[in-house]
Amino acid sequence: MKIKLLLLLVLLCSSHGFSQEKYEPTWDSLDKRETPAWFSDAKFGIFIHWGLYSVPGYTNKGTYAEWYWNALNEDPNTPKKHRRERHEAITKFHNEQYGKDFKYPEFKDDFKAELFNPEEWASVFKRSGAKYVVLTSKHHDGYCLYPSKEASISYDMPWNSVVSGPKRDLAGDLTKAVRAEGIKMGMYYSIWDWYNPYWTKRQQKILSSGSLSVDTKAKGSKKSKYSKQEVAAAEAGLDKYIHEVMYPQVKQLVNDYEPALLFSDGDWWMDYKKWQTLPLLSWAYNNAPNKDELVINDRWGKVRGEHGNYYTTEYGSGFSDGTKPWEENRGIGMSFGINRIENIDDYRTEKELIFMLMDIVSRGGNLLLNIGPNADGTIPVIMQERLLEIGNWLNVYGEGIYDTKQWIKDAQWSEGAKPVFSKSDFHAGFPIYQMTIDPKEGDAVKEFWFSQKEDNLYAFSPEWPKTSSIVINDVVPTSKTIVTLMGCDKELPYVKTNKGIKIDVSSIGIRDLKSQFVFGFKLSNIK
Repeated sequence: MKIKLLLLLVLLCSSHGFSQEKYEPTWDSLDKRETPAWFSDAKFGIFIHWGLYSVPGYTNKGTYAEWYWNALNEDPNTPKKHRRERHEAITKFHNEQYGKDFKYPEFKDDFKAELFNPEEWASVFKRSGAKYVVLTSKHHDGYCLYPSKEASISYDMPWNSVVSGPKRDLAGDLTKAVRAEGIKMGMYYSIWDWYNPYWTKRQQKILSSGSLSVDTKAKGSKKSKYSKQEVAAAEAGLDKYIHEVMYPQVKQLVNDYEPALLFSDGDWWMDYKKWQTLPLLSWAYNNAPNKDELVINDRWGKVRGEHGNYYTTEYGSGFSDGTKPWEENRGIGMSFGINRIENIDDYRTEKELIFMLMDIVSRGGNLLLNIGPNADGTIPVIMQERLLEIGNWLNVYGEGIYDTKQWIKDAQWSEGAKPVFSKSDFHAGFPIYQMTIDPKEGDAVKEFWFSQKEDNLYAFSPEWPKTSSIVINDVVPTSKTIVTLMGCDKELPYVKTNKGIKIDVSSIGIRDLKSQFVFGFKLSNIK
């Protein structure tokens, strides 16, 4: 009895010591923290871009409507074509609809969210099958959807949703509703604040150029075109913004809302040392009320794909090696914030989205699918429809999605040359059909996507087999192996082959199919 008590005491002490581990403001220390398991198990989440930019809800097609303010102030001679075209389109629209003297901050009076019903939103999210939600608590325009006094003080005007527009804590109300549905709630926070008065655009330009007040440039590098006094002033402005706005705002989010996930953004044009993000992250790891649950992304100052609990891609292809949890985030259309000129042809179909989800999950990733609500607080019906369509599919096949891991391979390719895609192919629309059901002549296709849970293998076919049998390679069945079509009670006969397993699907009739595409087979008790 004494030995048992002693062992119990040792276990309690060791577990207490683990939970009390202190993280230092270094990547070496922070990267030792394991990613909470809930994130990799979730697989599907919903991103929400909602703010003042939702009032005009406009940009030229193919660009981000939430960059409305920035586009108005863009250099019309910028060499970047997409930015120049966005500036021209938004400026023309703005001047015609609101007048050239109408300033972006005035949209705060029209962002009323008068029809916002957080319980209705949360119900749609629950029915979609999403396991987590991420809300833009503050985008690059600095306007907050929670009662940040720092936002209003620094802008010297009402600059959050509690003291202007809706006159309510939008982030808080949605958090309560989402959690009531048993869904994890996360917060997006932009560390970049485009026009915060504490740090002028010129000062931002100075520091983003790499200039420092102390000369640390390598020998032979170009001399800075800015004086040391200008650089020092820029550093002081940045320091004021970081410690009087950014730090307090993030700490308020962490302490008051206890987000399960903290999604940073706006990081890409300065490194983490200038952003001073490491002290903030170590504080969160050590002090968050829900620190055992908290997950952070990789956008903390030019460290994407290098540091953080998980890595992100945006309108991208994601990752494949499975060495780190990852997430692809994209909209149903081509904008995160609502773009009112996008039409039915600009939105991904139910089929495309389910193909994307399956492809991402097979490679060990999560899909964070964005919606852009209207300024009045309603979610466009087409976005609701897409979410519910995904949810209907997950009701049948969710067992092979949630809580699964990568198998020894993510897909089974047919014979032929594997297609090669560029980054732009994924940004424009994710070439998922070319990989599967609509290949170019001579190209191989993905015949099955795979996921695994314990000793169960899930094989997902993009379309119903054209023959009465299917062959899945590299599978070793046991005497206890059972094969079924998910959503159907029939056991499917199979035989072991030199390559794997051959499954007879001839007994499956049209009434046995619970979806129109992406059909999941469960192979239980395999080696």
